[in-house]
Amino acid sequence: MKLFSNKRNVDGAEMSFIEHLEALRGHLFKSAVAVAIGAIIVAIYSDFIFRHILMGPAHADFFTYNFLCKASQRLGLGSKLCLAGSTVKFQSNTVSGQFGVYFNVILLGGFILAFPYVFWQFWLFFRPALTPKELKSTRGVIFWVSSLFFLGVLFGYFVIAPYTISFFSKFKLDDTIENLWTINSYFGTVVPIILGAGLAFQLPLVLYFLAKAGVVSSAFLKRSRKYAIVIMLVISGIITPPDMLSQIVCCIPLIILYEVGVLLTKKVERQEARQEVAEWS
Repeated sequence: MKLFSNKRNVDGAEMSFIEHLEALRGHLFKSAVAVAIGAIIVAIYSDFIFRHILMGPAHADFFTYNFLCKASQRLGLGSKLCLAGSTVKFQSNTVSGQFGVYFNVILLGGFILAFPYVFWQFWLFFRPALTPKELKSTRGVIFWVSSLFFLGVLFGYFVIAPYTISFFSKFKLDDTIENLWTINSYFGTVVPIILGAGLAFQLPLVLYFLAKAGVVSSAFLKRSRKYAIVIMLVISGIITPPDMLSQIVCCIPLIILYEVGVLLTKKVERQEARQEVAEWS
């Protein structure tokens, strides 16, 4: 793939570097407009989004807490899987604290809503540089990238965020110390977890394209499996509370995604083997 050599202007001539920058600016502008529209939608429903969605993991009746308690009882484990909702009082200790959080959240919400379109715009910019063979192998990439991103966002919101909030709300160095969180600290913790999970779920596609580029192979991924699991455990330990159950719950999907990536790598190798046989024949 050559990034700038295959794109052509309306006259069919090869585009210059400045023309590429102009084309990129057009895609960035359209992406910004899409994010702005998404932010407006988030702003319209901001009361519901802030109270019931973003503050959800801080409420004792949050879906995850109720689900885990019911599952624990049905499995005969009593209350071992139950998580307590946050008992922390929230505060804003700066003049523009709440407005700053509001503005940042609606922008991030607009980006999440517009993510498929934003990715599509970047794909339109890079697509002319791909060969027909590369285009064929990337069919459906927008759907899969968007689906994995939203799946990761849901996992971060319903699984990682509740574990994190529950753990830190109960953690105390001494009973005389009261947890008083600022809203900036709360959203600064929850939002990166949610977005980070959305990006982490791109692992199978990353491995797939690395395999297409000849950087990794299924044999290499199998040999590196134990090291990859250690790395995923470390990552899980960073983005979750320091307890074993939270790390395992976070790590299991990453391991599954890694194995999916191994299967996709094998598929790439089979396709390339068939193409070599066809070329020789």
